[in-house]
Amino acid sequence: MTKTPLHTFHIPVMGLAYTIDSPIRVAQYGISSVIALADDDLIEKMRNFYSTKFNIPYEEITQKFHDYRAERITSYLNLVDKIVKDKFESFKTELTESKTALENFMSMLPNTSDIKKGFQNLLDDGIAFKENIQHYIESHLFPGDIDVNIMTKLDKDNFIKNEQLPIEFNDAHAALRGFANSNLESSVVLSAGMNPRLFGYFENFKDFFPNEKNELKKKIILKVSDFRSAMIQGNFLAKKGLWVSEYRIESGLNCGGHAFATDGLLLGTILEEFKQKKDQLVQSAHDLMIKALELKNQHFPKNPLELKITVQGGVGTAEEHEFLLDEYKVDSVGWGSPFLLVPEATSVDQETRNLLMNAKEDDFYLSNISPLGVPFNTLRGTTNEFLKQKRIHENKAGSSCPKKFLALSKEYDPHGICTASKKYQDIKLEELEAKKDSLSADEFEKSKIKITEKSCLCVGLANASYLENDIKIKGQAQGVVICPGPNLAYFDQEVSLKEMVQHIYQEKSVLRTERPHLFVKELKMYVDYFRNEIETISGEVTANQIKKWNSFKSNILEGIEYYQNLFSSVLYFKNDEKKIKNQFDFYKAQLNAIQIPKLELV
Repeated sequence: MTKTPLHTFHIPVMGLAYTIDSPIRVAQYGISSVIALADDDLIEKMRNFYSTKFNIPYEEITQKFHDYRAERITSYLNLVDKIVKDKFESFKTELTESKTALENFMSMLPNTSDIKKGFQNLLDDGIAFKENIQHYIESHLFPGDIDVNIMTKLDKDNFIKNEQLPIEFNDAHAALRGFANSNLESSVVLSAGMNPRLFGYFENFKDFFPNEKNELKKKIILKVSDFRSAMIQGNFLAKKGLWVSEYRIESGLNCGGHAFATDGLLLGTILEEFKQKKDQLVQSAHDLMIKALELKNQHFPKNPLELKITVQGGVGTAEEHEFLLDEYKVDSVGWGSPFLLVPEATSVDQETRNLLMNAKEDDFYLSNISPLGVPFNTLRGTTNEFLKQKRIHENKAGSSCPKKFLALSKEYDPHGICTASKKYQDIKLEELEAKKDSLSADEFEKSKIKITEKSCLCVGLANASYLENDIKIKGQAQGVVICPGPNLAYFDQEVSLKEMVQHIYQEKSVLRTERPHLFVKELKMYVDYFRNEIETISGEVTANQIKKWNSFKSNILEGIEYYQNLFSSVLYFKNDEKKIKNQFDFYKAQLNAIQIPKLELV
């Protein structure tokens, strides 16, 4: 039976903890969400928490187990799967027995939904209501997907004493094995770019290959920021006989968490390219996949498998949601950060949620706090920021680094050290102190900030779940790190799941403030990013940099022109069309005023 998704939105992965149990909270309503597989320690504690809550036997998987990371992940995912199925069965019973429950549920479905219309017809019919409704529910309702996320870059080598373990015990490899061995029939979202070794590891698990009925038990979703990278990564996997079932396009800057800026390509132009070239993406991958499966003597599908295109990053109104579905023919729209204000959907401690509600535009910023060295969207005033500054002030900069998931720098230790750790920062500060006399006071201060601003994300991004569920936090106090997208500035109240879903579908807005259009907001961020790149340049400018900047600028200008034409032709945003076009003109003028340095001829 083909599943028709109930919803046209999904909840993307957020941090380590914020969506760690979202499927348990929302999957029974048909809402899909994504669990981060980075932190097996958090995962094990959540398995203990939910086993206790639902009276399910629990035996701890300690670090003494040979393959503890993968086993913890498999066990937790199987537990989530069981709880979701049980909750879904109870929910179906509730719908057949209570008209109020059914009407409530219907109010959370999109108006365009055929299933909603089907329910309405049965309600209007009234005859043999219970029997008919039961049959209809059995054949039309499914729980939302329990998808998982693996950041491909978080693939640290692991050691027992000084002996390096085989590659399959690397962090991302073990996480993939944990998912592959689970009972789930869902997808793994791969984010942060290509990891050829990890991509090759997929070949070890039959669930990722089509069966005799051309079905995939487990699917691959790639999070991408442009068409070119989708094509490269999709074809790379296809050559191994693996199919990408979904490309999840995320705005380069107008998103939560790590921000992977494009070369000035704006979201609208990227979506347009996917719309125009989707067939090319499907056909090239299909041809390569068939060849690979034939060589492996495996079953191959005659026709291309289903391929979805979805989008996320900065969406904030029902009109924007509908526009993206309609104009770009995407299959689903990701709503992340706004769900941080929905206690029924995400795991956030109350203090952090209050901070999010009260935060204004200027409180959201692109920071350098991530040890990965990638710009990271975050928020001013977190407990993590306070504790980090306190340590710096007391000359104790850096984290004790208990989890080591980001211990990826091999500069001083072949086992890897995290740049947010005290061990690493002590060495760097000592090196800086040694050359203090050759630097101006300003240069010295800037260099010091560059070293000490890194935050312990492994602990900070997991703490919210511990705080929310009263789970004891051991070790050095790190507080909470949160990584919302800047779009959250316009949401300022805690809302119920029903209110947020109706906000997405039915214009029952929960916004209290004016917010810029999603394309305008992203454009502003790219102009600011570009200006910052040029203003903070240190050292000599190379011909290569100048070429890159010119291409970045011309891509933004092309994007603005595309938007100007688009807004003249679509039926959406007519009330604000003039204002939006003026904003495009304003940022175009700002962009043109930024002078790209010229090469100094010696």
